[in-house]
Amino acid sequence: MLYLIGLGLNSKGYSKEAYETVEKADKLYLESYTVEFHYSKEEIEKEFGKKIEDADREKVENLSLIDEAKKQDVALLIYGTPLTATTHITLIQEAKKKKVKIKVIHSASVLDAIAETGLQIYKFGKITSIPNFEADSFIKIVKENLSINAHSLILVDIGMNFSEALDKIANACAKHKVKLEKVIACSRLGNSDSKIYYDGTNNLKSKKVKAPFCIIIPGKLHFVEKEFLEGFS
Repeated sequence: MLYLIGLGLNSKGYSKEAYETVEKADKLYLESYTVEFHYSKEEIEKEFGKKIEDADREKVENLSLIDEAKKQDVALLIYGTPLTATTHITLIQEAKKKKVKIKVIHSASVLDAIAETGLQIYKFGKITSIPNFEADSFIKIVKENLSINAHSLILVDIGMNFSEALDKIANACAKHKVKLEKVIACSRLGNSDSKIYYDGTNNLKSKKVKAPFCIIIPGKLHFVEKEFLEGFS
């Protein structure tokens, strides 16, 4: 059987169900390519008391996990919640085709935690991301969201630092004539050292924003949202 297990947002963010499943699993893998972990694999091994192997993009996408799961219980540990990456949806589809049982154990993710900004979740539009190469297609999604007064959650590729992400956003907004005022920067949400900032991109560059982080371009603000956000200025 193949288990997709969400680890939540910190090193102790997994559920009791996740812990019990890990205990009985024959093999554990840590998915290591969709987010920049701010704690080590060794910390996770210490929490669970079991050895964990790394699973890079090739390991997950070549579907060898499914073949292993035909003979034993295999668990893939994933930061946040399991099904925000399309690769993991593909795993489920292929497992079904090969008649391998699969179970998903959900957990908290950035999609829950951004509510700490005071923005209303139902007012978010499409999620977009900044790639680690020259491309500004993400700004098209931002423009779509702004056209319906929706907020834009922007994720970033592994390895991109905060200052670089801000530059890409500022440049793309200037190029595509998107009026950019204050943005929201969220760092390590769900952790004891989490930070939320609300300011202009130039001012935010002086902040020490640690990975994993995300950036939000707010749409039209309700007065309650605006009042809450000002507390992070």
